[in-house]
Amino acid sequence: MNNEIPIDVALSMYGTMVRIRRFEQAVSELYARGKIPGFLHTYIGEEAVAAGVCANLRLEDKIISTHRGHGHLIAKGGRLDLMMAELFGKATGYNKGKGGSMHIAEPDLGMLGANAIVGAGAAIINGAAFTAQYLGNDGVAVAFFGDGATNTGTFHEAMNFAAVWNLPSIFVCENNGYAESTPRRQHQKIQAVAQRAVAYDMPGVTVDGNNVGAVYLATRSAVQRARSGGGPAFIECQTTRWRGHHEADQQHYRPKEEMLTIEDRDAIRDWRNELLARGVSAAQLDEIEQTAAQELENAVAFAEASPLPDPAQAYTDIFTPVSEAL
Repeated sequence: MNNEIPIDVALSMYGTMVRIRRFEQAVSELYARGKIPGFLHTYIGEEAVAAGVCANLRLEDKIISTHRGHGHLIAKGGRLDLMMAELFGKATGYNKGKGGSMHIAEPDLGMLGANAIVGAGAAIINGAAFTAQYLGNDGVAVAFFGDGATNTGTFHEAMNFAAVWNLPSIFVCENNGYAESTPRRQHQKIQAVAQRAVAYDMPGVTVDGNNVGAVYLATRSAVQRARSGGGPAFIECQTTRWRGHHEADQQHYRPKEEMLTIEDRDAIRDWRNELLARGVSAAQLDEIEQTAAQELENAVAFAEASPLPDPAQAYTDIFTPVSEAL
């Protein structure tokens, strides 16, 4: 048992994972019903990574996501109603319905956006890390990305830059075993993605990404080190993607036996058992789940009732206020 994790933190992470799972299951169903436009990439099965990492972060700490970014924003404190409205393309969404699923962002929560360009976030987050270093506010910045992103030139440039400048950047690889549809064994020779860190003389660890406690502890160590001026770190979280790369993905590339056992690795079920073993009552955990269910129900109702964006506003919010003034 992870007794070194405070019980309030352990409970909070459980609540975060439940909120993510509820949200993602709902949007998957709503997408199938034609309620959500565009592409949809869900985070089901990977909830422990976002929950474990973000439980170590402050509001002012920055994160950047991938096209599979709903879970990251929720873990950083995102509201389900504003997120749902954004996915519906409604004016009341976080980005007024203009970002949608793949480009959702909320700077006030330190969420710098979901980036659909593979590996791009690793470079962008260094800017946030440099800002924290320059201001001396002991802030950290976290980039989430998949195993495929670690083959891109941008990723390696970002790792090198963070190391050379000793930035408080934390690189979190969500290794679900597939770069879209390509198994990792076909695009990488290394045994563990964390081996990439050696080339940049930064700590690199591999943890069970389906164990929120393991993710939390690895991140806590990296965050403490970064806040104290120790520089960047790399965390590989070996996790499981339950759904396809996107909701229309039939996953013909995955072996049948793998598909049959995907849900055997359930981070939420396992953490619930861990909490019960630590003396938390089933009633308390049930209440957390019921609260999340009600929040989700309210979020869907909010999104359904919200108006679509005004076409006259199509060209607003394209530039920052400073850019518009130039």
